[in-house]
Amino acid sequence: MKTVKEMFDFDKKTYIMGILNVTPDSFSDGDSWNNINSAINHAEEMIRQGADIIDVGGESTRPGYTMISDEEEIQRTIPYIRALKERFDVPVSIDTYKPAVAEAALKNGVDIINDIWGLQRDPEMATVVAKYNAPVIVMHNQNTTEYDGDIIGEIKRFLNKSIEIATSHGVGRENIILDPGIGFGKTPEQNLQVMRRLSELKVIGLPILLGTSRKSTIGKILNLPPKERVEGTLATSVIGIMQGMNILRVHDVKENYRAAKVTDAILKGKIDG
Repeated sequence: MKTVKEMFDFDKKTYIMGILNVTPDSFSDGDSWNNINSAINHAEEMIRQGADIIDVGGESTRPGYTMISDEEEIQRTIPYIRALKERFDVPVSIDTYKPAVAEAALKNGVDIINDIWGLQRDPEMATVVAKYNAPVIVMHNQNTTEYDGDIIGEIKRFLNKSIEIATSHGVGRENIILDPGIGFGKTPEQNLQVMRRLSELKVIGLPILLGTSRKSTIGKILNLPPKERVEGTLATSVIGIMQGMNILRVHDVKENYRAAKVTDAILKGKIDG
């Protein structure tokens, strides 16, 4: 299995992760891509528009979501993963915090595990990731919006714990990507504070993914429904890139790809065509 370094050159550009939710109840695009043909066509369109990674999600993680069984999540996601791997030469990640789902996905060719609980929901997840030598995205998350101290300090502590769990189970540090978890365990005001201070997370020394696409904080600022939040998402993407974010997880690939390409060119002082 390829390592993070073999898949990505973060000095070269910001990478775009296109979201492919195969759920009936996702907050933004639920029931849009939950058949193979429509999902594959959408993935192909995202790749054409600039997606470097396709992230498959089989269980909604929106506020108030309904948890499903491991078996149902496996049945939902594996056919899509197989179809994506057969047709496209881009990394595929799975958005799951369940070890059984992660293992089934890895057995069927998935390249990256994207865990919204940072390997801290179930310790078996780190064992599975290590077994397959898979890259893993560890996201900050918690069940409340209460923080004992400075929010960035708390996020750092959580992510460092995730790194410790990963490495103690045999996951190489070089295979870990961080995610500050915008919209998870945070109020809108806290999300804004984290966005302002993203650069402080770079001290950990690992690549960082930013996932703000169409989220409720943007909706609250603009008073708009999810599918009308693209311009707000672009603002967060540019701010993220300027603070050193390496991957953007987005619904609207074309717009974010273009914004990222211009931002990268400005920051690097170089036009790559």
